Amino acid sequence: MTYVKTQNNIEEIIHSTVHSVNMTMEVYKDNSGINMSYNFIGNYIGVDLNRLFIAIEEMPYPLTMELYVKILTIHELGHAMDRVALMNTLERTKEIFHMKRNHSIKEIYNNLEMLSMILEEHEMNLVFEETAWTNAETLNEAYKIVNPVYLEIVKKHSMSTYINSYEADLSIYNSLMEETNEQIA
Repeated sequence: MTYVKTQNNIEEIIHSTVHSVNMTMEVYKDNSGINMSYNFIGNYIGVDLNRLFIAIEEMPYPLTMELYVKILTIHELGHAMDRVALMNTLERTKEIFHMKRNHSIKEIYNNLEMLSMILEEHEMNLVFEETAWTNAETLNEAYKIVNPVYLEIVKKHSMSTYINSYEADLSIYNSLMEETNEQIA
């Protein structure tokens, strides 16, 4: 199968999955480096087809592309179901975004206040991811899109990336807090 044909097939899988759960959602190709994402401001799903081919190889269990794309699609639709909550964090998300844009990584990771904002962002993302996966499970139960075992495999793998990133930054924060307390004492 050619690469272009495979890309078209992936787009067809996304659209048919959205349709099969009685939802409507625009889908746009992008080069974000994220396999699939929900843009809550624009209310659409973005898909980076190049990253998708890499991401499926990172899975701890072999999955077909069709299965993987269906799971990611219902997960992103799970975010769409939580759009009001996502919109409610927009102002804080903007503040964190601007802080990150205006400071170097070194500055952020050596400043407790800025690093606490990074942790806050992680915590918000973890809640949104859990909610999206719960919503995806609900969609899957109602519409029988995929075997729930495979959904759980992708969920665990996906959540581990968020959790690992959070825990790494939390460890840095705790170390910085200790250093700060030692300097004060």
